Amino acid sequence: MLTTATKTAVMVCATDPILRGGVAMTLRARPEVHLVDESFGDPEHTVVLAVGDRLDDRVRQLLRGLYARGYRKIVLIAGDIDDNEVLAAVESGVCAVARRGDTSAEALVQLVHAAMAGEGALPPDLLGRLLDRVARLQRQVLEPRGLHLAGMTARETEVLRLVAQGLSTKEIADKLCYSQRTVKSVLHDVTKRFQLRNRSHAVAFALREGLI
Repeated sequence: MLTTATKTAVMVCATDPILRGGVAMTLRARPEVHLVDESFGDPEHTVVLAVGDRLDDRVRQLLRGLYARGYRKIVLIAGDIDDNEVLAAVESGVCAVARRGDTSAEALVQLVHAAMAGEGALPPDLLGRLLDRVARLQRQVLEPRGLHLAGMTARETEVLRLVAQGLSTKEIADKLCYSQRTVKSVLHDVTKRFQLRNRSHAVAFALREGLI
């Protein structure tokens, strides 16, 4: 039986109390999580579900406040979100993004576990369009000018590509025949070199800069 000590602590924050209540109610019956109040959240061991209609000024302020308080495992649950807003959300400290319409209790628990494990997550359609944009950028802008993946080694680039595809650390290690420690070391080196917050921010940075 799971106890409070073994459950994942989850704090639900929202721009509207009705939105907060809906997500909290969905999770309350799940045995894998333990809902905590904003006054008692431990930034290091708490996953935050930030809920809003879309990435407007109020949600941005909410995300900035959470990041300033030390929270790094932040999942944005939005009613709607577009490609550019995904990148802006990641730059605000978010490690995963999901649409409210897609967040069943099971999906929310999976997002919580992914965030706690340091993994990122994006809606498949948004991820696909972002990757298409990068592919066009490389074909139409970088390659004609003889530009390549400057600033990253081939190994770093391959690891980030697999992160962008949604693979976990173990899946990346298995696919590339590396140890999980090596994969984590590669991601640590990239985030440190480019002063990035986490692996999702590293992917967003690499996509924006046309590095992958």
